[in-house]
Order: sequence, then C-alpha cells, then structure tokens
Amino acid sequence: MIDYALAIVTGYLLGSIPFGLIATNAAGLGDVRKIGSGNIGATNVARTGRKDLVAITLVGDIGKGVAAVLIARWLWGNEAALFAGVAAFLGHIFPVWLGFKGGKGVATYVGILLALNWTIGLIFCAVWLLIAFAQRYSSLAALTAAATAPMFAFAFSGPELTWATGFLSIMLFITHRGNIKRLIAGTESRMGEKKTAG
Repeated sequence: MIDYALAIVTGYLLGSIPFGLIATNAAGLGDVRKIGSGNIGATNVARTGRKDLVAITLVGDIGKGVAAVLIARWLWGNEAALFAGVAAFLGHIFPVWLGFKGGKGVATYVGILLALNWTIGLIFCAVWLLIAFAQRYSSLAALTAAATAPMFAFAFSGPELTWATGFLSIMLFITHRGNIKRLIAGTESRMGEKKTAG
C-alpha cells in the first residue's frame, strides 16, 4: 500500500505541472487562463498564435503522463504504474497549484496510454486524427478516441487497463461537458476557427 501511495503522489505531482501556463508566461504572453477558454492545455495555448508554445505544451503534457507511468513502473511495478497514470491525469485536471482548475486531459491521457500500452496509445491517436481531419472538431475527436479506448484496452490488454481507461474516459467526458453541449447545439468551433469560450 505504501508503494501505491507513493506512486499516486508521484503521478499527481507530475501531472499537476502546468506546462501551458509555464510556456506562455516564459514567452512573455502572460497568463493563458485569461484568454480563450481559460484552459491551460494546448488547444487554448494555440489561441496565442504561437505554434512553438503549442508544441512545448503538447510535449510537456504528454511527457508528464509518460514519466509518471514509467517512473512508477520502474520503482514499484506494473500495478503501481496504473495508479500513477490515473493520478497524473487527475493532477492535470485538478492541479493543487492552480486552485484545482487545470486542463481537460487529452494530451496527458495520450502519454499515459503510450506508456501503459503503446498499441492502445497509438490507436487513440489514430482515432483522434481520423475524426479531427474528417470533422474538424478537436473536442469530438478527443471524445470519440476516449469512448473507444476502453474497448481497445479490453481487446488488446486486460481488465486492469480496461477499468483504468474507462475511468479516465469518463473523467475526460466530464471535462468536456461544455464542448458536448455546444456540439449538440451546433455551436462548437471547428479547428482553425477563433473562439472566445470553451
């Protein structure tokens, strides 16, 4: 139990690093939470018009998910790595440093999946890209990839990863509840369009 607790704390602390906020502040653009949707993730960072900052945010958010899983696996084993991955995701969306108001978790989810089972991680990315290019809705792409992830986890892994991806996907749907409402209403912005909320 001590190993699991350490894995959870490690995962949460890594996941709570706000790379989008750090990148925009370091670039002299101020607090990314004061523009667009107020989110700290790459989608909102993109509204600064700085592709380099988007890349830094994506690499950071994916990387912290990968790091949380690999560190926990190395120190405490495979089961602890699952706990660390879930904790990293929760750390991203509920970072203690930012009043528990973080990002929506897509990039961190990708990193966690790639580290836990790279096949499922790549499938998640493929589904995201397919929907994103076909429909040009980043949120719909993320929701579709998240909805299918537990099914692929069941097919290519086992019950532990299936339950973990199921939980993460439910949480991702919760973080995207505003996007879901706009998708249903037909008011969600497509990729490449300027947007002031969401």
